[in-house]
Amino acid sequence: MKKLLTLFTLATLVAAPTWAATKTVTLSVPGMTCVACPLTVKTALSKVEGVSKINVIFDKREAVVTFDDAMTSVQTLTKATENAGYPSSAKQ
Repeated sequence: MKKLLTLFTLATLVAAPTWAATKTVTLSVPGMTCVACPLTVKTALSKVEGVSKINVIFDKREAVVTFDDAMTSVQTLTKATENAGYPSSAKQ
């Protein structure tokens, strides 16, 4: 029984990184004014570790980003777009 408890504890510690949640956020990027802008925004976001999916919608001036919240944050995503010249904010 003691071995089983020890194995369970060890397995729980090893599996801990899988507790991170995949999240999706919609960023408002009002500075996208031309059809080439979404490519720059998408490239900037794709360089952020933990980002798994990006959909930039020029007509709505927004980017929908799916990411691992254990690896990055909304603040890091908005900083990435800002550093590329496109300040953004999370839509509510």
